[in-house]
Amino acid sequence: MTVADLAPDEGFPLAVQQEFLCLWDKGDDMGPFGPRFHIVDGWRVSGRVETALLQAALDDVVVRHEALRTTVVRDAEPRHQRILAPAPVSLEVRQLPATDPADEESRHLAGEELLNELAADTIGVRRMPLLRAVLGRFDDEDAVLALIAHHTAVDAWSMQVILRDLAGLYARHAGADLPPLAPAPQYREYAHWQRSDEAREAERSARAFWRTRLDGARALALPTDRTRSEAPEFSTSWHRFGWGTPLREQVTTLAAATRSSAFIVLLAAFNVFLNRRTGDTDVVVPTFTPGRTQARFQDAVGSFFNFLPLRTDLTGCAAFHDVVARTRESCLDAYTREIPLAHVLDEAPELMERVGVDGLASCVFQVIQTPFTMAGERIGPLSYRAVRRKVLSQSVGSDIPDGTLLCLEISPTGELIGELGFSSNLYDESTVRRLVADFRDVLSELVADPGAPLPAPTDFPPAPNQE
Repeated sequence: MTVADLAPDEGFPLAVQQEFLCLWDKGDDMGPFGPRFHIVDGWRVSGRVETALLQAALDDVVVRHEALRTTVVRDAEPRHQRILAPAPVSLEVRQLPATDPADEESRHLAGEELLNELAADTIGVRRMPLLRAVLGRFDDEDAVLALIAHHTAVDAWSMQVILRDLAGLYARHAGADLPPLAPAPQYREYAHWQRSDEAREAERSARAFWRTRLDGARALALPTDRTRSEAPEFSTSWHRFGWGTPLREQVTTLAAATRSSAFIVLLAAFNVFLNRRTGDTDVVVPTFTPGRTQARFQDAVGSFFNFLPLRTDLTGCAAFHDVVARTRESCLDAYTREIPLAHVLDEAPELMERVGVDGLASCVFQVIQTPFTMAGERIGPLSYRAVRRKVLSQSVGSDIPDGTLLCLEISPTGELIGELGFSSNLYDESTVRRLVADFRDVLSELVADPGAPLPAPTDFPPAPNQE
């Protein structure tokens, strides 16, 4: 029997990523099935938005992508996913401050405030569909469209797929002469593929690589301001920042010169930064990946995201050029053998040992690289521009794994921007701000003169929270 032979109400096996989330299940009030394990994205929309057409297009998206109406049945054996019938998407329309259309900065900040408010809100994992929308209007021709989805149903890549499909569906409802969307691959098909001979054969060879690669390795863990035992109740705060265009230009120029990517250069600088803070030359940094190793699932919506532990040996690196080359090799080796983290941990069960120590927590590094990001594209009667540059921090937002998550991104305008999410029970905001500022200083130094000799870690005092 194939996946196509099953009716949706019969239930389907979980994907490995879903099984992994179930290992951290803390009920419907917190953790990966909690109400703040969500993604909130926004787009500026130019043109007159008809709410009836937007509602119809949102509902079509839910019909098109089963993941948005799929529940993970966690209280049965075996656990499985069940696809439910389509239901209308909650669409709320708000009036935003009617500032002068020429005052773009004020409108941008009002849009950010809306997104922050929604990120502090909740979306229940049992209320279908797992997608909400808010349309904030500045006037009849300018609005912010916000989409809120539970992270068990989507990842960052999926949000761009949803918006792209939504824009096309809206345009067709508005009478635009556009071809119908091609049938969408479904997340249950991905779960089925993971059990195929093709996937298992690739997994076998990759497991052998990770078993050797991570022998003796321990993932990065940084000291916390407070222990979990002192403050077990947590929420996630977000510190946002922008590093401008000149630093981005130095990063991308060095990436081109070393046949690397911006991600590799930024990770290499982070490796040096960690080396200076800890003295470790064996640096293992976890990073998020899209998890879409199969091209057939690039247009699917679902929770595909994965973690990869990137291990880099800095021993003998005399200059930053050497660190970039070593980091590039580590990344290429890892990405060509990507398998779900659950399988990696089967081969390296001690990898996450440090992050479970009271007084230490994980630090995940990510450079956001999502496809289909709208940067002013017109589709039918409307044009869409993703809200990527954010400057407003927030005390309560979308949940992350316990610890910190440093995200960097090159915005559509060419700026190097970022945000650092942190468990507020473990870290003070002052610590987080200092970490970001210190990393910026190290990055600026390294990309300004990548051939300069690297000082020894002992030349640097320990970070304040390591003393």
